[in-house]
Amino acid sequence: MGSISAVDKKTGRKFYLDDPDDLQPGDKVVFLLSLHGGGSVGAWQRAYFPAFQYKEKYRLVIATPSAATKEPVRRWVGEADDAHLRNIVDYVFDRYGKDNIASFWLIGHSQGGMTANRLLGDDFFKDRVDGWLSLSGGRIGPIELPASFFVPVRGPLPPMPSQGGDTPRPGRASPPDCDISFIFATGEHEMVALPSTSPWADKYGAGPRVRLADVVDDEPGQIYDIIREGKSTPAWGLSPRPGTAQVYLYPKARDGHLIADVVRLDKGHTEGLEPKITEELIKMMVAAPGGKAQRSNRETAR
Repeated sequence: MGSISAVDKKTGRKFYLDDPDDLQPGDKVVFLLSLHGGGSVGAWQRAYFPAFQYKEKYRLVIATPSAATKEPVRRWVGEADDAHLRNIVDYVFDRYGKDNIASFWLIGHSQGGMTANRLLGDDFFKDRVDGWLSLSGGRIGPIELPASFFVPVRGPLPPMPSQGGDTPRPGRASPPDCDISFIFATGEHEMVALPSTSPWADKYGAGPRVRLADVVDDEPGQIYDIIREGKSTPAWGLSPRPGTAQVYLYPKARDGHLIADVVRLDKGHTEGLEPKITEELIKMMVAAPGGKAQRSNRETAR
């Protein structure tokens, strides 16, 4: 199929759907549901985290929708959006077959990450999701945002609704009541410092964090916050440019769960991810344990 504009038949809302061009019936795939941040749209998110460029290599199915609420800015809020996201999951599971979904990851940037955190408290998602990739959308455990993150760079930043965590802005996430792998990826300038420990790693009895080889990108990301171009801050994000990312892994977590932190040096909240770190995050997700889709399928059949 490749890349299409799919339709949620229950609501009529469209969303981007990418899958391998050479996909055959019965092929196993990794499903990514990718949520944009507040004030953004699916097209921006698709370029911010361009997983679709690796869909053949890693056998990915990527759904990238847009939130319906537009005032004061477009953002994920309310049952209409939640229902739309559940419909997308059902659509993908039905189209490709639950038994062919090797794993299912929620991905969210900023308020999209906060929304992913909230959705993991819903039985529909927590019984199906194998992992959460938070792209500057909240870390499970302590983290402090710099004061410069909140400095208005072109008028005040729009208010964000509480997502059930300890802060109404990207920062600390609420520990979900479910078993998932978790990756937190962030820009160096949008936090004071990365903690050296993780309560999510502690939950699974993982060892002390290990720093892996840095990921060095010679090419920039594809997108940034053009509305604030020339008026932004390093914490909020500047123009795309090459960079280096530090990768920290908490090894030997119970049941093979993947728990990692990724820091993109000299980057802020809105620079699109560079190609090599995008691929590295995808490799981590694909290698993590899955299987919830198959288990939920067997339980439904009983």
